[in-house]
Amino acid sequence: MNAAVKPESFETSGFGFQDERKLRDDMRKELPADTFQAQSWRVIWFLPLQLVIWGGIATILLAGLPWYANLGLALLVGHTIGSQALLAHEVLHGALGMSKRWQNFFGWLGFGPLIVPPEFWRKWHNVVHHGNTNMGDVDPDSFGTLRRYRVDPKQRKFTKLAPGSGTWYSYLFLTYSFTMHAQLVLWFQAKRRKLFKGFDRKKAIRQTYLCVAAWAVLAILSGPLAVFTVLIPFMVANALGQGYILTNHFLRPQTVSNNPLDNSMSLRSNPILDRLHYRFSHHVEHHFFPKMSSNKAPRVREWLEQHHGDRYMAMPHSTAIKYLYTTPRVYKSATELVDPIRPERVFDLMPLQSRYSATTFHQAG
Repeated sequence: MNAAVKPESFETSGFGFQDERKLRDDMRKELPADTFQAQSWRVIWFLPLQLVIWGGIATILLAGLPWYANLGLALLVGHTIGSQALLAHEVLHGALGMSKRWQNFFGWLGFGPLIVPPEFWRKWHNVVHHGNTNMGDVDPDSFGTLRRYRVDPKQRKFTKLAPGSGTWYSYLFLTYSFTMHAQLVLWFQAKRRKLFKGFDRKKAIRQTYLCVAAWAVLAILSGPLAVFTVLIPFMVANALGQGYILTNHFLRPQTVSNNPLDNSMSLRSNPILDRLHYRFSHHVEHHFFPKMSSNKAPRVREWLEQHHGDRYMAMPHSTAIKYLYTTPRVYKSATELVDPIRPERVFDLMPLQSRYSATTFHQAG
């Protein structure tokens, strides 16, 4: 195993170990073969999800229920849209097998409501994010390094929106930021960055307009009830996804190599919610094996906890959200976060490693 790179050398090399290939090979050898086989039967879950979404919207529009009943249904619909996106995330990675055409079909069901065309998601998430996770300023899903904000000071204002900035409106960030970030990547990063070379950006933009038009039609048909059929479901679906996505990487070091044990974090969630959310909490596991069906991810977690418990990190979900809102978002070094507006505000990530490692968790339990 290579020695860890010192945090001070972040500007040139980053942090972490370069043993991710060996870890994958070891897990493939030691875990049952069906751990890594496509689970096509799981596509059946889209049926109840669709019934809940459309049944909930129809009930809001037609049943004449009191506002508090409509609110309950709106929360249920939003939660289901968010859960469906998590399942579609697996589909578009190939975890459920199927042809690319069928993957796109279910990808539209899952990501269309969040205004993210499936082919765009593949390029942005599967290729650019997974290929450059938490690596300097390259990962499109990171707020990046302090260097970026020194080059372009205007970007500092954007960090005021984010969790950890302390502004009152940062507490709304989760409710819209998945869709907003997708649009920023599509309109700006996909246009300028070489990593998106070959991607049909104009087609994705046209598809985005169709998604917006679909929501607009539903809002017009709903009238005042659009608060319950459009606004609340959209906000809840965004918040559900971002409650996982932002905690999976924003509290981990930036790394010299794409090693999920160093640059990603899993979560310990309520067992019922974990199943409803298709075990998206198993995120280190997902980054090791993106095409693995999530119902097999607990096997990978068990192996990592047994063999690398000091490195495998999974904190309680509520604790991760708390840290997200009490720490800055920009990297001063590979292992330190900083607020570019208040540079004296620095947070060292490394104590979290020992505090929330699997070894510490099981010793405390």
